[in-house]
Amino acid sequence: MTKPSVAIIGRPNVGKSTLFNRLIGMRLAIVEDEPGVTRDRLQALCDWNGREFTLIDTGGLQPATEEELYENVEEQAKQALFEADVLVFLLDGRDGITPGDWEIADLVRKSNKPVVLAVNKLDNVHQENKAVEFFALGLGDPIPVSALNGINTGDLLDQIVALLPPKKESPSPLKQLRIAIVGRPNVGKSSLINKILGAE
Repeated sequence: MTKPSVAIIGRPNVGKSTLFNRLIGMRLAIVEDEPGVTRDRLQALCDWNGREFTLIDTGGLQPATEEELYENVEEQAKQALFEADVLVFLLDGRDGITPGDWEIADLVRKSNKPVVLAVNKLDNVHQENKAVEFFALGLGDPIPVSALNGINTGDLLDQIVALLPPKKESPSPLKQLRIAIVGRPNVGKSSLINKILGAE
């Protein structure tokens, strides 16, 4: 049976990859201080209170751009948004609400998916009141978190698990074959994977 999926979405550089790594308990996603490092969807299994789900890290959603690379990154993020069972809309508590956040909020509303609003970069309890501003987005109660320090990530996971579809009984899963495609840079590994999967 396919596990439910949870996509972390938001503008570039709000800490999506840092939160992804924190929630799965390992450093799988590349984390840098400059925006645009995450370019494709990254998935890993996450387990909280006996519920397993697939967590998806996405590239940043940003205002329209004519650069093909960023258009492709945004398309991947939007695809994750519409395929996921639950969304974690991650925002930057230091920046406050930006025009880009309002645009993403509209996408979230149109998706009709359950959403958890997480306000990141609130690195101590004295900063948590900054999350109040994000009530204005009309997407529920914002949870102040620090992906870097792990503050309130347990509360965030509680909210995520509460929104997952009900657990279904399933027969014993078949053993899956895992294949890795390896090689030097620029020999066509990603093109081959895309061709096999029939998707970008």
